[in-house]
Amino acid sequence: MTIEAFDRVQLDGTGIDRITEDEVVAVVRDALAHGRGGRIVTPNVDILRRAAADPAVRRHLDDADLIVADGMPLIWASRLGGAPLPERVAGSSLIWSLSEGLGRDGRSVFVVGGTPAPAGGGAARAAAQLAAACPGLRIAGTISPDYGFELDESTYADFCATVIAAEPDLVFVGLGFPKQEDVIERLRGDLPRTWFVGCGAAVNFVAGDLGRAPLWMQRTGLEWIHRLGVEPRRLAGRYLRRDAPYALRLLAWAPRWAGRR
Repeated sequence: MTIEAFDRVQLDGTGIDRITEDEVVAVVRDALAHGRGGRIVTPNVDILRRAAADPAVRRHLDDADLIVADGMPLIWASRLGGAPLPERVAGSSLIWSLSEGLGRDGRSVFVVGGTPAPAGGGAARAAAQLAAACPGLRIAGTISPDYGFELDESTYADFCATVIAAEPDLVFVGLGFPKQEDVIERLRGDLPRTWFVGCGAAVNFVAGDLGRAPLWMQRTGLEWIHRLGVEPRRLAGRYLRRDAPYALRLLAWAPRWAGRR
């Protein structure tokens, strides 16, 4: 199911909803009020690149109710293509705005991800920050699963059972793409009235385990440089060898799309 009220802008075969962050929050609140769940995917350059080449990645995007642009190169490409997206809608911002919006309605969130630890881990710290900042928000539960938890079926089943039993209105899943999307796919059938957001590093940001880039870097498309400086060994290959060349090709191709409209 897609949210039909919003046009989708095509970027290298992926449709991105022409929607603002405030509109995302309004859509989710309205859907919950009518007993409808859904799924939000926030593709960046890396996800767009992988979706163009891998049908398994494409499946996650095809199954989403809302697809929003988490990356300034996507915004720039849409402008060059003649169908500008209104703004960047990052998972690391949505975790705050959706929590604030659901707090107005007295609704609940479940937080998954963050650094594993015996006493709650990063998810518990993130949930505490969200609850403190968003009056009315209820915390249905938190889990910071051990790395590789999905490889043991018994552990994975227990994890899913815990989330399902909590019956949250919305689940933030910050396990990195595509693992978080696989988890969402497994949970959705048992929680049809729940919304899910795969939010990557957002749980770590909220918990304080990672520092987000300054606002000026976010707005100018330089947040990746900050992330690279914080986690060079993990991100250098992805950002420099694969994503940067793809982003340049994306921007070069964009004007051709305008001519095919």
